Amino acid sequence: MQRRSFLTTPALAGLAAAATTIPEDQRVVAWGDGVPLSPSAYAQLLERLSGTLEVDDYSNGGVIAQLEAKVAADLGKERAVWLPTGTLANHLAMRMLAGDRRRVLVQQECHLHNDCGDCCETLSGLHMIGLAPGSATFTLEEAQRMAERGASGRVAVPIGALQIETPVRRKTGEAFDLGEMRKISQWAASEKVGRHLDGARLYLAAAYSGIAVKDYAALFDTVYVSMYKYFNAASGAVLAGPKALLDNLFHTRRMFGGGQHQAWPFAAIALHHFDGFPARYAKAVAASEQVFAGLQADKRFEIRRVPNGTNILFLRLPEAEAAAFRQRANRAGVEFSAPRNGQFTVQVNETWNRLPPAEILKRLQQARG
Repeated sequence: MQRRSFLTTPALAGLAAAATTIPEDQRVVAWGDGVPLSPSAYAQLLERLSGTLEVDDYSNGGVIAQLEAKVAADLGKERAVWLPTGTLANHLAMRMLAGDRRRVLVQQECHLHNDCGDCCETLSGLHMIGLAPGSATFTLEEAQRMAERGASGRVAVPIGALQIETPVRRKTGEAFDLGEMRKISQWAASEKVGRHLDGARLYLAAAYSGIAVKDYAALFDTVYVSMYKYFNAASGAVLAGPKALLDNLFHTRRMFGGGQHQAWPFAAIALHHFDGFPARYAKAVAASEQVFAGLQADKRFEIRRVPNGTNILFLRLPEAEAAAFRQRANRAGVEFSAPRNGQFTVQVNETWNRLPPAEILKRLQQARG
């Protein structure tokens, strides 16, 4: 459709004219795990919260302590500690759990194994063994086989810890198989192998599986949850686990350069969005499912799901029409990332609550032309 004919179509012309009047907080953003906050929106929210904030001292006390306590309670853990990044949270968890047994098991596709500059090997002398290449899930048999191989060598090298990431970002949000997770956890506990969950997106996974975050966390000694991906802080992570393990972690945190002088501008925003998140996100998921069902029924759209997926799926249009559709949808207040070969990667976040599902569907169908 040419731009001129688009503007002469009454319904679409109305959407185009309205685009400049759609405020930031009324736009559905179909990319990213969280709510994108502009610098202005972030500053305004901090100002709204400022009357009740207590600042921290080198990431201890104040609103940091409040957030740590809430996350620990929600995950059913004794203690939680603020860390500046998920990379450091995962690294320190594996470092502590492995102890003197330096060999650790991970998914070959996990973030820690691929995207952290070999931090565990370089800084903590751990030997990372990646299992199940190309898959989100490794099996109990794979873990046992690798453990037996290490223990039966001429020099025994027992497994000290393992990490499971779910959902797996490199597998487009595919979740680790829950049955295997339970079996692996039981085996690891019996073998005194430390268990860590990279739950950066755990709260997203819970909304799709129906399994409470506390039930996931119960299978592991330690759990990391991101504070910026969907709790919308500018940065930050929380690592939860036993008091005996985490009570003095602030010393190691500072040794690794993670003892921020004041982290309250991050923690305050995360705490604000943490309260009530599961209910809000469940509503967003339900709304998105209504929209996807409507698009699937409309033969002009193709929806492709990720097997055992979570909040990411694919929307396909004819390649020649995808860019124009994106432009019109954006004008209508529904934002997509750039398509690749006619395919959009679509993500569900809290912004799907900003409009009724029927209205989102109508705007997308009108944008299709």
